[in-house]
Amino acid sequence: MINKEQINWQKAIIAGIAGTFAFDLFGFIMMNQWWDIPAVLGEKTGLGMAYGVAGHYGNGVLLAILYSGISGSLWGPSWLRLLTFITGETIALVWLFMLPLLGAGVAGINMDPMMPVISLMRHIVYGVPVFLVLHLDEGQVQKVL
Repeated sequence: MINKEQINWQKAIIAGIAGTFAFDLFGFIMMNQWWDIPAVLGEKTGLGMAYGVAGHYGNGVLLAILYSGISGSLWGPSWLRLLTFITGETIALVWLFMLPLLGAGVAGINMDPMMPVISLMRHIVYGVPVFLVLHLDEGQVQKVL
């Protein structure tokens, strides 16, 4: 059960937006496409780019809120808890659900043999601002290092 008082909603929302922006920026650097995921969402739903952007950033916020709620239940230092969460959500939600649903095969292997690596790297980059926003307050800096 999630304890609402453990979640700093404002920080989680900011972390999700910042993480999703980092995810998009890294995707642009790696693949030379800006908002590739929102474009796919908008196209596949038939609701256009505005919906794709809102859905993409909404998902990023939702993941940061979910992580905020369960991070205390995960083991290890805060950076390892976040890495565990990011890796698990990438495998379960992206490799085994989203990419096969889009016809790209498990982990997107039918699109590109590097897709599993690229998608995991993008999600790890998403985690950097999430980590910075949620874990690096004055009292936690020494615990993290």
